[in-house]
Amino acid sequence: MISFLNTLVYTTVLSMIYRTHLDPRIGFLHTSNFRKFSLNLDIAEVFKPLLVDRLIFSLVNRGEIKRNSFDSKVQGIVFKDKAVKKVIERFDERLKTTVMNKDLKREVSYKRLILMECYKLEKHMMGEKNYEPFSMWW
Repeated sequence: MISFLNTLVYTTVLSMIYRTHLDPRIGFLHTSNFRKFSLNLDIAEVFKPLLVDRLIFSLVNRGEIKRNSFDSKVQGIVFKDKAVKKVIERFDERLKTTVMNKDLKREVSYKRLILMECYKLEKHMMGEKNYEPFSMWW
């Protein structure tokens, strides 16, 4: 479940990077190696505790994902189709969830926070403003 949700975060971050002038192939924490992109992995590190870890605990604690949500296969354990749909729905809901942004003084979605993080990095690269990574304030 961690791997699946991490993949969803990586692709979400990558889609936000594409809305900027940033090059997704150039990373800072994750060096460019056999992976095509590394910047999305870097930015995702900031959001995985909020989007992945909390969602996993929520899904399990609410009983939405249980032991019978998985199938054992020769190559490992996989989600059943119904569970995949449930996880994707909850992930999408989480991205739309809003929190108060102390700088903007208004509510913004987690998805918007990811885009804002990309913009902050872009401004840093252009020398406009020093980069200060996102941190939870609640």
